[in-house]
Amino acid sequence: MDSTPAVDLDLIRRYNQPGPRYTSYPTAPHFSHDYDATDFARDLAAADTDTPLSLYVHLPFCRSLCYYCGCHMKVTQRADSIQRYVDALKQEIDQMAALVSAERPVVQMHWGGGTPTYLTAEQIRDLGTHIRRRFRVADDAEISIEADPRGLTEDRVAAAAEVGFNRMSVGVQDVNRVVQEAINRIQPTETVAQALRWAREYGFEGLNVDLVYGLPHQTPERFQHTLDVVDRLQPDRIALYSYAHVPSIKKHQRVIDEDALPVPETKLRLFKQGLEHLTARSGYRFIGMDHFARPTDALARAQDTGDLHRNFQGYSTRADAEVVAFGVSGISQLRGAYAQNVKALPAYYEQVANENAPTVFRGVRLSPEDQLRRHVIMQLMCNFHLDKAAVAERFEIDFDDVFADAWARLSLLEADGLLIRTENALHVQPPGRLLIRNIARAFDAYCDHADHPVHAQTV
Repeated sequence: MDSTPAVDLDLIRRYNQPGPRYTSYPTAPHFSHDYDATDFARDLAAADTDTPLSLYVHLPFCRSLCYYCGCHMKVTQRADSIQRYVDALKQEIDQMAALVSAERPVVQMHWGGGTPTYLTAEQIRDLGTHIRRRFRVADDAEISIEADPRGLTEDRVAAAAEVGFNRMSVGVQDVNRVVQEAINRIQPTETVAQALRWAREYGFEGLNVDLVYGLPHQTPERFQHTLDVVDRLQPDRIALYSYAHVPSIKKHQRVIDEDALPVPETKLRLFKQGLEHLTARSGYRFIGMDHFARPTDALARAQDTGDLHRNFQGYSTRADAEVVAFGVSGISQLRGAYAQNVKALPAYYEQVANENAPTVFRGVRLSPEDQLRRHVIMQLMCNFHLDKAAVAERFEIDFDDVFADAWARLSLLEADGLLIRTENALHVQPPGRLLIRNIARAFDAYCDHADHPVHAQTV
């Protein structure tokens, strides 16, 4: 399918407003403390044994603080702190494995952070081996790890490959020294190139590079230099993220000189510049939101076959898998529930030591209507298309009756050329692909009832 979006800055300005990223539905602000570890343990134990698993492991530690960072992380140089966490993870994995049917295959695993490659080679090998002892990892599983090229070593890459990792995501953000200094992340381009060379030498595929636009001191000229360098690196996938400057939430962002940030108009033009370069010049396909992939990459193929999925790690090729998360702040996703682990390390250590896994502190059990709306929203986010009859048949509903209000809310978006509605379907048009969050929001029963909007801009 041709998913190249059309960039209309006037439309983007008009629709660039706070909105969910729809890595879940309901979204995380609607998780409740009423749903706790007991609820999740019950739901996990009752899950269909034929449904495959996707494992997420959160490793929060970093050697230094990147000022732009919005992740759940902790800076430390103490090796004993990291080892304590790895030991606790292994205990949690043991406790959680007892709740999961041994018949369920693991078809996907992702280690995020923080900096997973801050672990030593031996720790990567130890933790990866431990997971394989407790879960049945499929031979063709996609196993990915996030890497900081500044501390990456060949023995770490080799250890990851040894325990089955075959995907890697490398943080680049920007290659210009003045930008790197402003965000406290200095990494020569050769350091990034070496990380990708090692990954390829050890058989990694689907190599991803993360870029960020809207950073301090970014200009069109400097950003073009970053894009040109990435062209030479030739990753299989690129994530082009918008920098969210929220110093009221992420206190360390106060270090950033706000006068050095691109003004909103410049930031929009950086986005347009990046998107047009990656699609028209570099040959990547726009997958959705902020993700691009080579036409031959597994993400693009999954989109072609309707098998693309979206979860808290972004786009996924394993649409039928349920996510089980380990570590602080990790979010699990079952067919009928979401559950988030405790965020504070002391609370996490206490629960694991007391054999109180799951370490869940909040979540939500999905109602039948939630599951219906999640399906509709994910169809739009992943495929830019909605088949009314297919939805009606799958959920045994009258689509026009259930979604009368949502369908009416689409009128203005259709008038602006973002989509076309027919009697049987909704087709997102090229200008609407960049604004897919706005389109999906029409089907969100929670959006208009949020007490405190906490979402970033939709572009």
